[in-house]
Amino acid sequence: MTRAFQYGSKTIDYILSYTNRKTLGITVTPELEVLIKAPLKANQEKINQILHKRAPWILKQQTFFMAYFPKQAPKKYVSGETFLYLGRQYRLKVLKGKRDSVKLHGRFLTVTCKEKREAKKLLEKWYLEHAVAKFTEYCDEWVERFSKYNVKPKEVLVKHMPKRWGSCTAKGRIILNSELIKAPKGCIEYVIVHELCHLVHFGHNTKFLEVQNKMLPSWEKWKDRLERVMA
Repeated sequence: MTRAFQYGSKTIDYILSYTNRKTLGITVTPELEVLIKAPLKANQEKINQILHKRAPWILKQQTFFMAYFPKQAPKKYVSGETFLYLGRQYRLKVLKGKRDSVKLHGRFLTVTCKEKREAKKLLEKWYLEHAVAKFTEYCDEWVERFSKYNVKPKEVLVKHMPKRWGSCTAKGRIILNSELIKAPKGCIEYVIVHELCHLVHFGHNTKFLEVQNKMLPSWEKWKDRLERVMA
């Protein structure tokens, strides 16, 4: 059931379920949902008291996830605009031609199409194809490194996500935002490592951070760069 409580000027929505447990469990998902699992006999007054006490932590977790939200301004897909690919900037050239194509020429990203209004669709397809190829390559390398933890993603998907760079579901499915193909390789690997760490420890607790620090000591550098490059 969906409910809400007020904390200062903030209204926090949450999904409440009752399970056979002794304590109240609170989870904030990468999609900013707040999931509450309460003991079968817990009353609403007691639940509200705990939620108000944990509200600062809930808001902190939501802020943490929001830091990864894509922030790029919309493009018009016309000649002269700059586009990123693996962290490098390329000047867009939109040409009219008989055969549709997208190619990198030096520092130019050239889109040839029968109708210039098709440039956006062609470029998005090109980005997605390259994202799938590159992310698969990087993921394979990192999954091998994580084998010592006896974990492996059930599946790795690449798709556009408006609010997240990556996510890991409770069933072990990793989803990567296709927009990451515009970021440097180190940034992409940071997101991959971050999600793989969730297969070891699902929440952002101390043990999770220990694994992330061990597997990618420079993760903070790449996290900061991702936020700067893709702002």
